[in-house]
Amino acid sequence: MNRCLAWFTTGLLAATLTACGSTGSGDGGRGDGAANFPFTVKNCGVDVTLDKAPSRVMIVNSAPLQYLSALGALDKLSSRAGKFPPEYYSKETLAAVNKVPSLTDRLGSDGHLKISTESIIAEEPDLVLGLPDGVSRESLAAVGIPVLNEPSFCPDGIKNPGYETIYQQMRLYGRVFDRRAKAEQAVRDLQKRIQTVRAGLPDQKGRKVAVLWPYRGEGTVGAYGGQSMATPQLKTLGAQNVFADTDKRVFEVSMEELLGRDPDTIILLHTDGTQQEIKQALLDIPGAMDLRAVQNDAIHVQLFNFTEPPSPLVLDGLERLAAYFKGK
Repeated sequence: MNRCLAWFTTGLLAATLTACGSTGSGDGGRGDGAANFPFTVKNCGVDVTLDKAPSRVMIVNSAPLQYLSALGALDKLSSRAGKFPPEYYSKETLAAVNKVPSLTDRLGSDGHLKISTESIIAEEPDLVLGLPDGVSRESLAAVGIPVLNEPSFCPDGIKNPGYETIYQQMRLYGRVFDRRAKAEQAVRDLQKRIQTVRAGLPDQKGRKVAVLWPYRGEGTVGAYGGQSMATPQLKTLGAQNVFADTDKRVFEVSMEELLGRDPDTIILLHTDGTQQEIKQALLDIPGAMDLRAVQNDAIHVQLFNFTEPPSPLVLDGLERLAAYFKGK
C-alpha cells in the first residue's frame, strides 16, 4: 500500500498527491505519463492502482463529468450510463458527452442507476467512474477494471464535506489524467467563483432551509443533513440547513419532523422529472400543505448534482441559489 496516498477526507492536504510521485512536465497540464505512473490511491477504503493514464473511461455518475471537462479530458470517455441533464453542462461539454455511447439511463425512484455488471465489463473500460447499485468493485477488479467512486458515495461517506473536498478531487483527477497544472488552475477558478458569490450576497441571516429528496410515488421524503454538501453550501449563502445537526448525509424524515423544523424555504433535489412533478411529490404527502414554505410558495427545485455530491457543479448550484435567494 502506498501510505502517502491516503483516503481523501477534508484533512488531506493537496500536497499529498504531488509529494508521492514525480512531478508533471509543466506543459500546461499534459504531463509525462511515464513519469507519473503507476500510482495508488485509497478509494472507499480500497487501494486502487492505475498503471497509466486511462484512455477508455466509462462514467456511470454525472458528478465527475465537470472535473473531466475542466481538465480537458472528455476525449478519454468511451462509454456512459445514467442521466446527464443538459442543464448541468456547457454546449461544448454536452456535445462531447453526446458523442459517447450510452448503455442505459434507467434510474430508480431513489435516483440510482440500474445496470448490470456484465454490461459494464462488455465495454472493456480501463477505468470506471462511479459504482452503481448492485455492481461490486470486486467483480470489476477481477477482470482488471479499476473503479473510482465519489467520496460521498462511499459506504462510510466523508466527514464534514466542503469546498476543500472539491479541490482535492480536482487534484486527484488531475493526477489520474496526468493534467495536474490544469487541475491547479481549475481550483483557482472555483475559489474565485465562491468569492464572487459571497461578495454579492444579500443578508440571509435567519433563513432556515430544508434540502429534501421526495421519493416519487412512495409518499416519503429524504432530508440532507450535516454530512451533506447542502450544509456548507447554505452556510456560504448565509442560510441555515435545519437538519445540519443530524450527523448523516441523507436520511428519511417524517412530515411531523419536517413541520417541527419549520423551514421557511425548501429546496427539492431530483435527477428526473419536471419541476411541477417534483413539487407534487412533496405536496402529496399528508401534512405538507401545513409547511410554512409551502404556504409561502418558497420552494426551489434543483437538479441533484447542483448540491450533491461535492463537485464543481456545486458551484453552479451555489450561484443559482444565490440568485433565487436574491429574488425572495
